[in-house]
Amino acid sequence: MMILRSVLFIILFNVLTVLQLLFWTPVYFFMPREEGWKVVRGWGWLNLWMQYWLIGTRCEFRGLENIPKEGGFILASKHQSSWETYTMLLFLTDPSYILKRELMLLPFFGWFAMKMNVIGVNRGKRSEALRMMNREAGKQLEEGRQIVIYPEGTRTMAYSEPSYKYGITHMYENLDARILPAALNSGLFWPRNSLRLYKGTCILEFLPVIEPGLNGKEFSAQIASAIEEKSNALMAEAQNDPEFDGKNAFDR
Repeated sequence: MMILRSVLFIILFNVLTVLQLLFWTPVYFFMPREEGWKVVRGWGWLNLWMQYWLIGTRCEFRGLENIPKEGGFILASKHQSSWETYTMLLFLTDPSYILKRELMLLPFFGWFAMKMNVIGVNRGKRSEALRMMNREAGKQLEEGRQIVIYPEGTRTMAYSEPSYKYGITHMYENLDARILPAALNSGLFWPRNSLRLYKGTCILEFLPVIEPGLNGKEFSAQIASAIEEKSNALMAEAQNDPEFDGKNAFDR
């Protein structure tokens, strides 16, 4: 029964996403960016409600007091699921995402991404991508925007070995930016490339800001340690939750 509910959620998630893109794309071009993000946040809340209604997945948000109230910063988050791609922006006033450039070429989604002025990078040309990413991110930080980056570069399975890329350290060293780390356990509830979702409490936690001033080696160690230790703790918390129905679904 739950697998059918899970498949229904995934179908609704994709269909409603496409319908919203089709409906709002003509309007986006006449909207200020701030108004456009309000529409996207509504889409995010809809997805959270559907996941609760169909699957029984609750959500909990912690560490909101750690989110800077003013000025630009970089949000560096663990990435285990599609869940956080729309959940993060619920707490950001003018976000920007660092995306693969290929996504910017997609009809409708790419047009929206360009309108929202997100950062598309060519991962195939590493040095050029780093320079371009820093240049665009620096401009947006000066505008007071919040830049979302996933330091591992892609979604990872719960309990998989972490692999942090150099990009976040390069940005920290060159942009003199504040970094807001974020940990989560979403991979237990909506695993990568899975048709099965699980009920329980999915948690996103914002951690204390890492201020500028560390050298690259110190920063790399600190951010990886902070995100991984807290994410592991949140996954352990979920495993001990009697409502979580995926206790035997993951290899550890």
